[in-house]
Amino acid sequence: MISLLLSPEMTGRLKPVLSRLPMQPPTQALALALNRWLLPRLPADARATLSRRAVRIDVIDLGLSLPLLLDERGFRPAPTGAAVALRIAAAAPSYWRLLRGSDDADRLFFERALVMEGDTELGLVLKNTLDAIGPLWA
Repeated sequence: MISLLLSPEMTGRLKPVLSRLPMQPPTQALALALNRWLLPRLPADARATLSRRAVRIDVIDLGLSLPLLLDERGFRPAPTGAAVALRIAAAAPSYWRLLRGSDDADRLFFERALVMEGDTELGLVLKNTLDAIGPLWA
Protein backbone atom coordinates (compact mmCIF):
# COMPACT_ATOMS: atom_id res chain seq x y z
CA MET A 1 0.00 0.00 0.00
CA ILE A 2 2.70 2.52 1.01
CA SER A 3 4.79 1.51 -2.03
CA LEU A 4 1.87 2.33 -4.31
CA LEU A 5 1.36 5.73 -2.65
CA LEU A 6 5.07 6.54 -2.98
CA SER A 7 5.43 5.40 -6.60
CA PRO A 8 6.76 8.01 -9.05
CA GLU A 9 3.45 7.85 -10.90
CA MET A 10 1.46 8.70 -7.79
CA THR A 11 3.82 11.36 -6.45
CA GLY A 12 3.88 12.95 -9.91
CA ARG A 13 0.10 13.25 -9.79
CA LEU A 14 0.02 14.51 -6.21
CA LYS A 15 2.76 17.15 -6.39
CA PRO A 16 0.82 19.76 -8.42
CA VAL A 17 -2.04 19.56 -5.94
CA LEU A 18 -0.09 19.25 -2.67
CA SER A 19 2.38 22.02 -3.49
CA ARG A 20 -0.51 24.50 -3.79
CA LEU A 21 -2.08 23.65 -0.44
CA PRO A 22 -1.20 25.29 2.89
CA MET A 23 1.74 23.55 4.56
CA GLN A 24 0.36 23.93 8.10
CA PRO A 25 -1.80 20.73 8.12
CA PRO A 26 0.94 18.33 6.90
CA THR A 27 3.49 20.08 9.16
CA GLN A 28 1.17 19.58 12.13
CA ALA A 29 0.66 15.92 11.16
CA LEU A 30 4.44 15.39 10.99
CA ALA A 31 4.89 17.10 14.37
CA LEU A 32 2.28 14.81 15.94
CA ALA A 33 3.94 11.73 14.43
CA LEU A 34 7.37 12.79 15.70
CA ASN A 35 5.93 13.49 19.15
CA ARG A 36 4.57 9.95 19.24
CA TRP A 37 7.43 7.95 17.70
CA LEU A 38 10.60 10.02 18.09
CA LEU A 39 10.23 12.30 21.11
CA PRO A 40 9.90 9.51 23.74
CA ARG A 41 13.13 7.96 22.42
CA LEU A 42 15.06 11.22 22.01
CA PRO A 43 17.97 11.48 24.50
CA ALA A 44 18.17 14.61 26.66
CA ASP A 45 21.38 15.85 25.03
CA ALA A 46 19.91 15.58 21.53
CA ARG A 47 16.72 17.24 22.74
CA ALA A 48 18.76 20.15 24.14
CA THR A 49 20.71 20.55 20.87
CA LEU A 50 17.56 20.48 18.73
CA SER A 51 15.55 22.70 21.06
CA ARG A 52 14.26 25.94 19.57
CA ARG A 53 16.07 25.37 16.26
CA ALA A 54 13.91 25.26 13.15
CA VAL A 55 14.44 22.25 10.89
CA ARG A 56 12.70 22.16 7.53
CA ILE A 57 11.78 18.79 6.05
CA ASP A 58 11.31 19.02 2.29
CA VAL A 59 9.60 16.13 0.53
CA ILE A 60 10.73 17.10 -2.93
CA ASP A 61 8.67 14.70 -5.03
CA LEU A 62 5.46 15.83 -3.30
CA GLY A 63 6.25 19.55 -3.17
CA LEU A 64 6.00 19.66 0.63
CA SER A 65 8.06 21.99 2.80
CA LEU A 66 7.49 21.29 6.49
CA PRO A 67 9.24 23.58 9.01
CA LEU A 68 9.39 22.16 12.55
CA LEU A 69 10.58 23.36 15.92
CA LEU A 70 11.20 21.41 19.12
CA ASP A 71 10.31 23.12 22.39
CA GLU A 72 9.40 22.01 25.92
CA ARG A 73 5.99 20.77 24.68
CA GLY A 74 7.46 18.72 21.85
CA PHE A 75 7.62 19.14 18.10
CA ARG A 76 5.38 21.75 16.52
CA PRO A 77 5.22 23.75 13.29
CA ALA A 78 7.86 26.48 13.29
CA PRO A 79 6.51 30.02 13.31
CA THR A 80 6.19 31.70 9.91
CA GLY A 81 9.44 33.38 9.01
CA ALA A 82 11.53 31.46 11.56
CA ALA A 83 15.17 31.12 10.50
CA VAL A 84 15.79 27.56 9.37
CA ALA A 85 18.93 26.10 10.97
CA LEU A 86 18.84 22.86 8.97
CA ARG A 87 17.10 21.79 5.77
CA ILE A 88 16.65 18.11 5.01
CA ALA A 89 15.42 17.24 1.53
CA ALA A 90 14.58 13.88 -0.02
CA ALA A 91 11.88 12.14 -2.00
CA ALA A 92 9.12 10.36 -0.07
CA PRO A 93 10.49 6.84 -0.81
CA SER A 94 13.88 7.83 0.67
CA TYR A 95 12.23 9.05 3.88
CA TRP A 96 10.25 5.80 4.02
CA ARG A 97 13.47 3.75 3.65
CA LEU A 98 15.00 5.78 6.49
CA LEU A 99 11.96 5.40 8.76
CA ARG A 100 11.80 1.64 8.18
CA GLY A 101 15.52 1.24 8.76
CA SER A 102 16.12 -0.36 5.38
CA ASP A 103 18.72 2.38 4.70
CA ASP A 104 20.59 4.75 6.95
CA ALA A 105 21.14 8.47 6.43
CA ASP A 106 24.76 7.96 5.32
CA ARG A 107 23.79 5.66 2.50
CA LEU A 108 21.01 7.96 1.33
CA PHE A 109 23.38 10.93 1.54
CA PHE A 110 26.08 9.23 -0.54
CA GLU A 111 23.46 8.08 -3.06
CA ARG A 112 22.42 11.75 -3.26
CA ALA A 113 18.92 10.70 -2.26
CA LEU A 114 19.10 12.84 0.91
CA VAL A 115 20.39 16.41 1.16
CA MET A 116 21.22 18.24 4.38
CA GLU A 117 21.95 21.97 4.24
CA GLY A 118 22.67 24.42 7.01
CA ASP A 119 24.10 23.87 10.47
CA THR A 120 26.48 20.91 10.06
CA GLU A 121 26.70 20.22 13.80
CA LEU A 122 22.93 20.11 14.13
CA GLY A 123 22.72 17.78 11.13
CA LEU A 124 25.30 15.42 12.65
CA VAL A 125 23.54 15.35 16.02
CA LEU A 126 20.26 14.54 14.32
CA LYS A 127 21.82 11.87 12.07
CA ASN A 128 23.75 10.22 14.91
CA THR A 129 20.69 10.27 17.16
CA LEU A 130 18.52 8.63 14.51
CA ASP A 131 21.24 6.02 13.89
CA ALA A 132 21.40 5.24 17.63
CA ILE A 133 17.62 5.04 18.03
CA GLY A 134 17.11 2.75 15.05
CA PRO A 135 14.01 2.48 12.86
CA LEU A 136 11.04 4.59 13.89
CA TRP A 137 8.63 2.43 11.90
CA ALA A 138 9.12 -1.30 12.33
